[in-house]
Amino acid sequence: MPVKTDVTGEVVTAYLSGELDHHTAREMREAIDAAVDRNMPTLLILDFRDVSFMDSSGIGLVMGRYRNLQRTGAALHVVNTPPQIYKVMQLAGLNRLAKLEKGGVRIETD
Repeated sequence: MPVKTDVTGEVVTAYLSGELDHHTAREMREAIDAAVDRNMPTLLILDFRDVSFMDSSGIGLVMGRYRNLQRTGAALHVVNTPPQIYKVMQLAGLNRLAKLEKGGVRIETD
């Protein structure tokens, strides 16, 4: 599954992985929304550390989660964002909706 969720207190963290495009966005949205609906967090963290590619579906995913969280007053943070994806999010204005944190490039070693 391209998203794993973890709940700690009133915080839900969603660890996204792989490619975030029109093929995977729906499954990711559904998993994140289910975790939010079950736990009613005060903070949702989207961790992009293991996302290797993102198209406009990723922008939509973040915007949609922000819109859903507005109903409960919860905050949204997007963390460990690879530099290229961070730049796209900044250009799309997502920094006005969520706290964005740039992450480093993850290098796999054997």
